[in-house]
Amino acid sequence: MGMFDLTGKKAIVTGGSRGLGHGMAEGLMEAGCEVVIIGTRDSIEDRAKEFCEKGFTCTGVQADLGDEKALKAAFDESLAALGGHLDILVTAHGMQSRHPAEEFPMEDWRRVIDVNLTAVFELCQLAAKQFMAQKSKGKIITVSSMLTFFGGYTVPAYAASKGGVAQITKAFCNEWAEKGINVNSLAPGYMATEMNTALLDPSNPRKEAITNRIPAKKWGTPEDMKGPCVFLASEASDYLNGAIIPVDGGYLVR
Repeated sequence: MGMFDLTGKKAIVTGGSRGLGHGMAEGLMEAGCEVVIIGTRDSIEDRAKEFCEKGFTCTGVQADLGDEKALKAAFDESLAALGGHLDILVTAHGMQSRHPAEEFPMEDWRRVIDVNLTAVFELCQLAAKQFMAQKSKGKIITVSSMLTFFGGYTVPAYAASKGGVAQITKAFCNEWAEKGINVNSLAPGYMATEMNTALLDPSNPRKEAITNRIPAKKWGTPEDMKGPCVFLASEASDYLNGAIIPVDGGYLVR
């Protein structure tokens, strides 16, 4: 694989048990990487076992990333599983809550911001400190969204959190690029995942409207995130920093 080869590299992927995170974790492993996946569900160890049965090296760690103490403990556990060394962090976890903006509960607002934005900040901070302590280069890949660019509908907390992810990606780049740390973000478009179950219902008129706007005329899948993730994790992207990269079949430019 040449410059895309990740043999011997070690990564943490949050949200790696399902959806886009699962696809990106698998892509990294297919490129030779050892991966720890962090997820909230009891099935996280089963997902890791499934990866191992495919011949990959994977460990599962369960944690609520909206809880600061649990996040730090999960990071430390993941680092220990990787032998105390880290090369790549992918923050692919996230949650959604839908309410009319004027009725959006503050409890839901705080929860979405804590999980989708604050946890990403904390994880990136921990990873950067580890890279600096190792005196090594490092790759951080955040996961933003189309709602990094748009406001969305009935999802103000999600839109705010993903806008924030893009901004901290840029801010981290400004401070860490000279230290050999690349911080970039992938912004998925409309993806056929569990989070979009309601939109994917054939009876939902928005499904056809969205599909018609996508120049590729199809929704993305976790498989579509593999290549971009491997690129950002590899030496092929060493001079790319602070970028927000849409992976959307052309939706953004329509």
